[in-house]
Amino acid sequence: MIPLVDLKLQYSSIRNEINQAIQRVIDHTEFIQGQEVEKFEGAFSAISGGRYGVATSSGTTALHLALTALHIGPGAEVITVPNTFIATTEAVTQARGSVRFVDVDPVAYTIDVNKIEAAITRKTKAIIPVHLYGCPCDMDPILAIAKRYDLKVIVDAAQAHMASYKGRPIGQYGDAVCFSFYPGKNLGAYGDAGMVVTHDEELASKMRMLANHGRISKYEHLWEGFNYRMDELQAAVLNVKLKYLLKWTHRRRQIACQYNRLLSKMDMSLPQQQDDARHVYHQYVIAARERDKVKEALAQEGIMTGIHYPIPLHLQKAYQYLGYSKGSFPVAERLSARILSLPIFPELTDRLVYRIASSLRKVCDPLSLDMSHSNV
Repeated sequence: MIPLVDLKLQYSSIRNEINQAIQRVIDHTEFIQGQEVEKFEGAFSAISGGRYGVATSSGTTALHLALTALHIGPGAEVITVPNTFIATTEAVTQARGSVRFVDVDPVAYTIDVNKIEAAITRKTKAIIPVHLYGCPCDMDPILAIAKRYDLKVIVDAAQAHMASYKGRPIGQYGDAVCFSFYPGKNLGAYGDAGMVVTHDEELASKMRMLANHGRISKYEHLWEGFNYRMDELQAAVLNVKLKYLLKWTHRRRQIACQYNRLLSKMDMSLPQQQDDARHVYHQYVIAARERDKVKEALAQEGIMTGIHYPIPLHLQKAYQYLGYSKGSFPVAERLSARILSLPIFPELTDRLVYRIASSLRKVCDPLSLDMSHSNV
């Protein structure tokens, strides 16, 4: 069986370093707000293009922390996309703001920059672009719109570690850029963890205090805050893994190139990116009209696949109160019925990539699938 991701295989390759790092934290008995967190904040923010990094307990809390610190609160509308994980929008409603969706680009699957302005109202205070699957959004027009309408840009980069746009790391684009280190991410902890990267020193200072109960000293609190701290054990794991992130990212991109070459003559939609963006392939996502049949057939071949994400947020029961209905965002809806994530992780061998591609060709031919972009 070929898994969608194999965390056990990754752990086995760095087992000794991981075990030593964890033992070091236990030996020091410094479990919260220690040297490992401080080290990771500096190292990760540096490679992400930010001046300051604020470690958090998850990618979700990173988003909520940024929204709160930027005063995106009661009555504020936030524009984002419906084809993302619910954490993106949960953070908005947890900050007591309201979500306003716009549809996505049919090729890159990220926010359609041509639809943003039409969604802006007097209540709009922020935009949350999502670098979906590791593919950067077209940030220049987003930032230009934000400047024109005095909006904040809080980027959901949960899946985009080491991605870049126009030759610069994605952490340089936006008021706050939020990352997740959920175990399955390109850089994953052994539990929940996250970070906000920013260029704004005052904002970073405020987020750091808010993440730690609004403290300015142990028992002195400037504001009511949150318990959003990253613990030392997760930071220790991440510090070890960070040394390999460049190598792992390079391997993901190699695998994507192999898939592109092996599947290029098939009538299917392959991942796309702008010429000036660097995709890091958290997921390698194809699109198929007969997606469910393809998924089932690949499972019979011993190949696990995923769907990210099968139900757009505007059609989730959790968001019925927003008043959207089927047909509100046709591109996102069509994609949700056709996208399929193939296995991709750094330890995947060339031989297995070839087997996956061969199996995909085998199962697709009998189905006579039409999987072109024009139909997506």
